[in-house]
Formats: sequence, C-alpha cells, structure tokens
Amino acid sequence: MDARSLPAALEMVAGGGAGLSPEKRAALSASLPLLQRDYRFERVWFWGSIQGVRGAYYIAQGLGPDRAALRSCLYSFNCLDWSLLTPAPKEVLALAEQLKGRFQGDPSFQYDLAGTDAEAAARLIEGGKEPVIKEETRLIATIEQIDREVGIVPRGAFVKTALGSVHENRHFEGLSLVEAKKLSSYFHFTKPANLKNKTLLEKADLDPSTDFLDSLEHDFPRGSWSIQLEKGGTVVVLRSLMWLGLTFYHVPMTKQFGYVYFGTGEKNLDLPFML
Repeated sequence: MDARSLPAALEMVAGGGAGLSPEKRAALSASLPLLQRDYRFERVWFWGSIQGVRGAYYIAQGLGPDRAALRSCLYSFNCLDWSLLTPAPKEVLALAEQLKGRFQGDPSFQYDLAGTDAEAAARLIEGGKEPVIKEETRLIATIEQIDREVGIVPRGAFVKTALGSVHENRHFEGLSLVEAKKLSSYFHFTKPANLKNKTLLEKADLDPSTDFLDSLEHDFPRGSWSIQLEKGGTVVVLRSLMWLGLTFYHVPMTKQFGYVYFGTGEKNLDLPFML
C-alpha cells in the first residue's frame, strides 16, 4: 500500500486483527519519506511484515516510473533503519521457495539444502558453492512469490502504454459497488500467464490498455479468495486463503486501494483439502 496514505489504509485492513502498533506507525511515517528521498524512488509502498521466531521483518518497496518493473525491496527490524535486499538469480530463488518452516528473524541464518533438496545441493557442490541458502535470499523469494501469486489491483487502476510500460491510470475513479464485489474486477499485478490462452473471441471484448493482466476469477483452487464488505459496506476487502495474512482493500468510487501482508511467510498448502 502507498506510504502516503498508510495510516488510513491500515485502518481499512484492520478487520482481520493484524496491524501495527502506534510506535511502528509513527516510525514508518518518519522513515518512509526519507527512504524515498535517499534512494530516489518515485513512489514507496509499505508491503507488510513477515514474523520470524526471533523478530519480524518489516518490508518496503521502491518503485520507478514503470510500475510493472522489478521493485526494490528493503527490510527493517524497527521501521526506522532500512537495508536493501540484493536480488538473487532465478535458480537460487526457486530453491529458496522450496524451504519450509518458520523464518528465524536473522538475515544471516543459513538453511542447509542437503536436508531439503539433495540434488540441488549436489549441483551447488559441483559448482564450487556451499549447499546453503541465507534467510535473506529466502526473504526475497517469499516476497516475490507472494507478489506474483496474490498481489492484486482493481481493473483499470493501471494502464499499459504502446511502448509496454505500465503507469497509474489518472482517469481511474474506482470500481462501482456492484463491480467491486466480483472477482473478475481484480487483476494479478504481475506478468500474465493465462491471458495468451484466451480465444480471439474472448480477446475481442478486452481493452489492451487496461485488460493486460490475469483476472482472479480463474485462480486455482476455486475459493482461495474471501470477499467481504466492511466499514458499513463502504469498503470491499479481499483476503487470500492461500497466503494467510494477505489483505487487499478498495473503497468503491474512489482511488483508494492497496494490499498488505502480515504473516509468517508460509503458504497454506492444505487449502485444497480444506475447501
């Protein structure tokens, strides 16, 4: 969620019981503008936090002109001092996504791959590398995985230009209340995977400038999203049952929307058996 509207946005998603203490909110209000200035980001989002055994990681993301481009991720333990997460190779991130169990809360903590993926550990040893992955790398992988699988935006909130870059839609005035209660009105804010599989007849009704992302209505398993009306029916809230702790909000007929994650960074792999 946008750092500029953080206090009000946190109130919108507070119905799930998760949130930040007044001290943490005050610290974020002071540090995030400085973060944007020091790193020269065009916009800063507060992503949420991942609770570890020894402490919590508070995550912020820095954005450039192209909103769909790779975001810079930073973490903090006190919401004041921020450290930049270094991007890792795709093959390393894929291995990090396979790690199970709670985060420790220590970026330097090392996971031994020999006990989780013997083949991957053997390949690393052959390449002259230690068969270990730092928790810092797992943190990057988890943030990217959550953004990819459940990071969502309302339909029409962003537009794609002829050059392929994605920008905020200045003409977006929010979804109507009727549309806001439909899963088809929300898109995954990541590279589309199912859009190319649509038939020409289905694509004929799409606007390429706004319908360039995958809709939530085809998410698997069915029922992995919970839609609720809160604040007296003035706010639409979507909660992911696949990544427990991910909450998205949108105030119909306004530009107010965003999502935040407060959880342990563990995917609910039992969901298909719970539905």
